[in-house]
Amino acid sequence: MPAVSLKDDLRSLIRNVPDFPKPGIVFRDITTLLQNGPAFRGTVDWIAAEARAAGAEILVGIESRGFVFAGAAAAALGLPVALARKPGKLPWETIRETYALEYGTDGLEMHRDAVQPGQAVLIVDDLLATGGTAAAAAKLVERQGGKVAGFAFVVELSFLPGRKRLAGYPVAALVDYATE
Repeated sequence: MPAVSLKDDLRSLIRNVPDFPKPGIVFRDITTLLQNGPAFRGTVDWIAAEARAAGAEILVGIESRGFVFAGAAAAALGLPVALARKPGKLPWETIRETYALEYGTDGLEMHRDAVQPGQAVLIVDDLLATGGTAAAAAKLVERQGGKVAGFAFVVELSFLPGRKRLAGYPVAALVDYATE
């Protein structure tokens, strides 16, 4: 596949899947972006630049697509990466943060020693929508004594309140969708 101009053409590599996971939702599928080597590399380079600018000492990837981007950017920078996972997926002692969904609750867990006190953390995920998952990840980092240096998202759905929910933190997004 040909190289792309990151900010201008990345949107063309993100597949829109109507009515997934339920009617009325347009799912922004980044797996098609991952299939384009130059676009994936450009995205990882952008996240790495955000991490450098934030002074990050560790990246935290949010399950599951955040793992792909955080891991690649951390490796490029020679930094460690930690995982924020759905409950019950990590093998050792964890801390958990529960957050509200439209109908019910969900949660995230991290190993209780994934982030060191005072460590500057960039939290990475593929998508910012309502911000509940990202806010839970920030609370997990802070409960371990880490400092959230910022968030980096590949896609932001700016018509939803995610950025507002993360007020007080630096938030960067590469591709913005202002409407559904």
